Amino acid sequence: MGAVDLVVIHEHPEWQKPLFAALDRRGLLWESFDLKRAAFSPEVTPEAKLYFNQASPSAYLRGNTRAVPLALAYLRCLEAAGKRVLNGSGPFSLELSKSAQAALLRRLDVSTPRCIVFNDLDALRARLNGWTWPALLKPEQGGSGARMYFLNSYEELRALLESRPDLWLPDNLLLLQQYFPHDESRGIVRMEFLGGELLYAMRVVSHGAFNLCPSELCNPLQGAQGACAVPETSPPKKAVEFFAYPEVPAEAVAIGKRIFRAAGLDVGGIEYLESGGQRVFYDVNANSNLRPAIAREYGFDPFDRVVDWLVSELVGRPDP
Repeated sequence: MGAVDLVVIHEHPEWQKPLFAALDRRGLLWESFDLKRAAFSPEVTPEAKLYFNQASPSAYLRGNTRAVPLALAYLRCLEAAGKRVLNGSGPFSLELSKSAQAALLRRLDVSTPRCIVFNDLDALRARLNGWTWPALLKPEQGGSGARMYFLNSYEELRALLESRPDLWLPDNLLLLQQYFPHDESRGIVRMEFLGGELLYAMRVVSHGAFNLCPSELCNPLQGAQGACAVPETSPPKKAVEFFAYPEVPAEAVAIGKRIFRAAGLDVGGIEYLESGGQRVFYDVNANSNLRPAIAREYGFDPFDRVVDWLVSELVGRPDP
């Protein structure tokens, strides 16, 4: 790898195409590090000025299970070499662990669902004293709403996992999460942050789907079939809908900023829902797929904004 301004670390080139195009428009010297099939040497000091991690925990859904551990190893080696890595190993590790996200939110005194992480059904059952149903089954490693189920009882959970042992993969850790009822017609709120500041907010109406990925590749406009479709527990009533939400409350934005600072994030999305008069925060996304159609309603191209921010990070940095 020759000396360049930027290296984008990723596993899903289709997601990255709008960013790559924006980088080319700006004339930056950049290279791609594709995690699907990659190798690196810790003994070789990298030469790029800046590294931008865009790895996704959902890589295993596309047959790229090896991408995640390689991403963590690479990020840690870059950091050990003193390189500037945006959304580095700490933020990425947080994204890979819904329980770590829950622990962070609780430490910050942010309202978040109760959860239990488990690798054994009998061990889970022993901790269910006082638990209320229904609940959500989620993977500890998350990713595009995969392996998520709405369950009404422990017996239903046991029957599901006995019939679907594949749901334990890839990490053999699952999470039972407290369910909060909310107005489905208003959906959930996702706030996108860039450099610690709000880029835009939107409401996401799921119609029963769990895959709420903002990428137009995964959830296309006009409800077309997504190229990265994730099998749903049951077919949703209609396609996921995204709506610009410029009136997002300032209090919610302030909480999002506080989460970002505590997590060491540079860019990403925070999701919350409204239930019983309270905001319940439940997801921290270090890899954020931006939705151009929403950003256009705010009057800008989101990937141009990302490049503006990357250029600001590069200004004044010495050559490697």
